Amino acid sequence: MPFHFPLASVLRLRKSIERREELSLKAALLELARVRRRIDELTDEMAKACQDREKALRNSTTANRLQSMQVEINAAIEAKQILLETLQTLKLQRDTQMKAYKTAHSGRQVLSDLLAQQRSLYEQDQLHRQQKQLDDIFAARWQRT
Repeated sequence: MPFHFPLASVLRLRKSIERREELSLKAALLELARVRRRIDELTDEMAKACQDREKALRNSTTANRLQSMQVEINAAIEAKQILLETLQTLKLQRDTQMKAYKTAHSGRQVLSDLLAQQRSLYEQDQLHRQQKQLDDIFAARWQRT
């Protein structure tokens, strides 16, 4: 008689839930990394724009050009501030998703451990049955002689 785990369908469901939560966590981490990278890019752009403005101030440049440079810097600062706020929101989402994944993982792990335990008990029982069968055969042959 082959091994049968009565909670196999529940285990499959838990595995799919864990996989879904893992994918959601990966998506949250990817979005978090994307926003961080964009913040770094904006920081670099702002530093370069400030350097360009300083060079322009040392050289004779029109006020219109200086004003447009300052507008670009201000726009980058605002964009960075928005991204920093978004980053905080994404961190909260990541933390929430991490908790959901850990819950799903532990739920699946309990069933996986139960499966391993029951399979081990089944295999031990099968070994005992085989040994008993061999012992019976040996005893029957021994009684004939």
